[in-house]
Amino acid sequence: MTEPRPQPSQRDVQYKGAPLDSEKGPGLGCFWSQIVVLVVFLILTPLSVAWNWPFWLSAALLISVLVLLLVAGQTVIFLLRLIAADRRAEGRRRPLASRSPTVGEIEDADAGRASVSEMPTTDPAGAAAPEPPDGGVRE
Repeated sequence: MTEPRPQPSQRDVQYKGAPLDSEKGPGLGCFWSQIVVLVVFLILTPLSVAWNWPFWLSAALLISVLVLLLVAGQTVIFLLRLIAADRRAEGRRRPLASRSPTVGEIEDADAGRASVSEMPTTDPAGAAAPEPPDGGVRE
């Protein structure tokens, strides 16, 4: 019998139906090696035409450049998702110059995790922020 999987929290980044694990997938070493090979092929492709290399070799270099662009682009997207997962795991960070509640804080308040009254109402200088007269969102 298998153990029941814990329900993913709202902060988990989903990847193929499961929480994203930073230990799986390509890392920075893989990315940089892709970029080095891509740069070499980008330089060699036009030079192969100028140096009258065989047509099939120039075509192979061009196709390799296109494939490497695709693979390196996908690696960048995956690495950005890892960064997003790490930042979400740290919890919400408040912008330094923000006086009003952020969208994330409002969503948390609506979900019952925090109330709007618990949110800080002071500006960075320490002065209390004025309450809006109509009870709306502060600007």
